[in-house]
Amino acid sequence: MSVRPQVQSAEGALPRVALESTVIAHGLPYPHNLRLARRLEAHVREHGAEPATIAILHGELRAGLTDSELHYLATATTVRKVSRRDLPIVVAQKLDGATTVASTMFIAHRFGIEVFATGGIGGVHRGTVFDVSADLPELAQTPVTVVCAGAKAILDLPATLEWLETHGVTVLGYGTDQFPAFYSRESGLTVDARVDSPAEVAAIVRAKRQLGMTSGLLVCVPVPAAAELPAQAVEPFIQQALSEADQRGIRGKAITPFLLARVSELTGEASLRTNLALLENNARVAAQIAVALTER
Repeated sequence: MSVRPQVQSAEGALPRVALESTVIAHGLPYPHNLRLARRLEAHVREHGAEPATIAILHGELRAGLTDSELHYLATATTVRKVSRRDLPIVVAQKLDGATTVASTMFIAHRFGIEVFATGGIGGVHRGTVFDVSADLPELAQTPVTVVCAGAKAILDLPATLEWLETHGVTVLGYGTDQFPAFYSRESGLTVDARVDSPAEVAAIVRAKRQLGMTSGLLVCVPVPAAAELPAQAVEPFIQQALSEADQRGIRGKAITPFLLARVSELTGEASLRTNLALLENNARVAAQIAVALTER
């Protein structure tokens, strides 16, 4: 395990925000991926926190990357997409790995980082209750506050919320009473509670600590209104992408990257622009929450 000196936990140090690395290695082509990684880190710093991009380099867990390491992740072709189950493999074989939501949470917790900003979490896939993302059980067992734009719209959102409820994961709406639908600000599904400030989130995190609860906390932030794709506009494209995936026999961990890429193509990259906007917005909110957690 390795952590950059400026993101080490110490009295007087800046609060830290974890960032995932899958979006760098597998989410966007170069150089767009590198530009996004730098922008996300810049947003965190602008709001008073220190970014800690999580990755595995040559088998070593890393929290906080240099710019040259970000560049390496953005350009290397042998970086493995790593969820929780893959961690012992990449560590033992000294491989390079880009972390998903689940593995980012796991590593962030190992480093004592309490807040993590991402895009949308994984969940229960449409059409089957047996295809469940590893993100959900990680939320049920790892005490990290995850700032996201809800679950990815390609998923079964009611089933995903039901899974979270069954496993005791608290779901907050940041400035909203509804569970955001990734591209869209509303889904018609309610959250457990609405919060309107970083201080309110911090109070709930502290209450969880006092209660000894070990699950994660989901803070769902709607995409900025100017970047929103209304659900009724994007849903036909999601349905088309799902149909094409079924026809091609695409399943397992390949299904989500295919669906997101295909929806981007079908919307003329409008969904991609929405994705980038919500990622940047979530980084800003996560930094504000991390700062609020340091205040007494």
